[in-house]
Amino acid sequence: MKVLLVGIGRWGANHLRVLHSLPIELFVVELDAKRLESAKALGIDAKHLSANHRDFAGQVDAAVVVTPAQTHFELCRQFLDAGKDVFVEKPITLESKDAKALAELAEKRKRILQVGHIFRFDPASKWLREAVQQGKFGRLKILRGNFSGFKRPRNDSGVTFADAIHFVDLFNFILGKPPVRVTALLNDFMGRGMDDESFIAMDYEPGIWATVETGYHSPGKYRTVEVLGDELSAVCDYNVAQYKIKTYQNKHIKAGRDIKTEEGAAQQLEFPPEEPLLAELRAFIDSTQTRKAPLADGWAGYDSVRVIEAALESAKAGKTVKL
Repeated sequence: MKVLLVGIGRWGANHLRVLHSLPIELFVVELDAKRLESAKALGIDAKHLSANHRDFAGQVDAAVVVTPAQTHFELCRQFLDAGKDVFVEKPITLESKDAKALAELAEKRKRILQVGHIFRFDPASKWLREAVQQGKFGRLKILRGNFSGFKRPRNDSGVTFADAIHFVDLFNFILGKPPVRVTALLNDFMGRGMDDESFIAMDYEPGIWATVETGYHSPGKYRTVEVLGDELSAVCDYNVAQYKIKTYQNKHIKAGRDIKTEEGAAQQLEFPPEEPLLAELRAFIDSTQTRKAPLADGWAGYDSVRVIEAALESAKAGKTVKL
């Protein structure tokens, strides 16, 4: 199978490393000559390197797009129109109308379109989704996510599009649907013209509340999710390799007019360590061969962009936005 990787910048370099390890014939396109040299040093044939994606578009079976978000729509449209399967990093686009157009085009052309919502491919995420579906949490009440830490901001989008979208999509995945209402607070403390702190509150039916906090200022690195129900609660730390989830059988119990707490057993869950990027790219290759719909398809990308759009609108207007 012949795969074209477009973009080997900060995150694209990881795609290059992983794709180079897979049993495919890899082509690489990058505008920066120094980065192309790094691909050559990795062992990519010089004949498979270029600064123009059109040089290889007719030779490959699929494309992996890891370029600035503003370029996603046009690149994906070109590849899908040319009959190629496409993996595109999140966000699929910066506008939901463009995301919808790509999802519809993929269906029309009968092409695989997978979006890089990487947290779906973590075994801990799959456990949380299945546990919710099986009713292990009882009545689900709250999901909380903290995706923050001190780091260099991206230049192509604010923190809401860059980072909050990770846990927005994760919560859509765990619950199996997007929210119905979105309320958000955003701020541009650095004065870049793009948000660098973000707090999003989402209402999911029936009566489930979810929040996602992101930002570039907090010391350290936080990738934590809480899933809280009336029978079971779970805390998941995605920074941990194996022992990501700890569950608690804590309950609030009515006692007349009072509410008492009952702290139940706690359990640490172990998951086999696996690099999520490797898992999602393997899944993409598998989908191109089996024609099985991806775990994170174009419509998943569309739903996450709709929520982020609503968050931006909510913060600007100072009101709750219905989806």
